[in-house]
Amino acid sequence: MVKPTRVTNSIRALRFARGEMTQAELADRIGVTRQTVIAIEQGRYSPSLEMAFQIARVFEVPLDNVFQYPEGDSS
Repeated sequence: MVKPTRVTNSIRALRFARGEMTQAELADRIGVTRQTVIAIEQGRYSPSLEMAFQIARVFEVPLDNVFQYPEGDSS
């Protein structure tokens, strides 16, 4: 079983703030499947650094507005 990532994200909120962009639209913009976007949103998959930057660019926000890592968690 895959261990969930501790990285959280604001993708769903950002999609809705951008005129209710669908998961499929985001997937098309970053070159992945809708299932990949779903897994990232649900925290079941951590995107590559390159994909993370692509997602941030789609929403025109800094990377840390999209992805967050808990403070003080070094493990």
